[in-house]
Amino acid sequence: METEDAFSTLASDGRVWAVPSIHGEAGRLKAINEAMFKGFRPTDKLVYLGNMIGHGPWVRETIDELLLMRRRLMSEKGVDPKDVVFLRGGQEEMWQKLLVLQMAADPAGVFKWMVGHGIEATLNAYGSSAAEGLDAAEHSVIKLTRWTNMLRDRLRENDGHTTFFSSLKRAARLQNNALLFVNADINSKVPLSEQADTFWWGGGDFDDIEEPYSGFAMVVRGYDPKRRGIQFTAYTATLDNLCGRGGVLEAVCFGADGTIQERFEA
Repeated sequence: METEDAFSTLASDGRVWAVPSIHGEAGRLKAINEAMFKGFRPTDKLVYLGNMIGHGPWVRETIDELLLMRRRLMSEKGVDPKDVVFLRGGQEEMWQKLLVLQMAADPAGVFKWMVGHGIEATLNAYGSSAAEGLDAAEHSVIKLTRWTNMLRDRLRENDGHTTFFSSLKRAARLQNNALLFVNADINSKVPLSEQADTFWWGGGDFDDIEEPYSGFAMVVRGYDPKRRGIQFTAYTATLDNLCGRGGVLEAVCFGADGTIQERFEA
């Protein structure tokens, strides 16, 4: 079961900007942030939909840019700290699990799976490598623990990064139930509090949603495992335009009623 603080509830008194998977493309993120900042209104909200790291080569720079954007918006009159939300995606979940890899039943097997799903870019960003991690995972629990502790130290060397990862939300919703924001998937047959890791690892039925889920007019996600690009249906929106995997980053601004107001691409 999820606790209430795992979710973010946004006031439905303005627009909501949604930014899909960034995957370490800091340059594209900076361009999108600049466009959003210029048009940001005091009642606007901003949700980054997870998978902000991984794959791309500028992971640390991406997090720095995300934190900078939040600080810039906080300096604007009328913007509340709760109006900027970062969701946990599969990449962020892997990174958190990696930091306690010594607790896994099969550390080497889990680590190989993570490398196959894009974690190496994040390892490189914090001064390590897949080879170094695999050596530790295959050697001993003591060596693996020393390695994960080293990663934690590297993380702390970057101002705000530890706090960033600890503040990620599992989903965000508007108070009026017009919009629900998730990372990659949702199981429409169970309530929000029972989604668990369906949010980022799938196993739900996002593609088959043909009616409002749990009273929400539309469910918006930022990552499509099938890599089909941006898609809209009557009750869902997929904003993933393959950023970090050969595509571009596109932000979409929704009205409080769920209608699309603006779109920016970088």
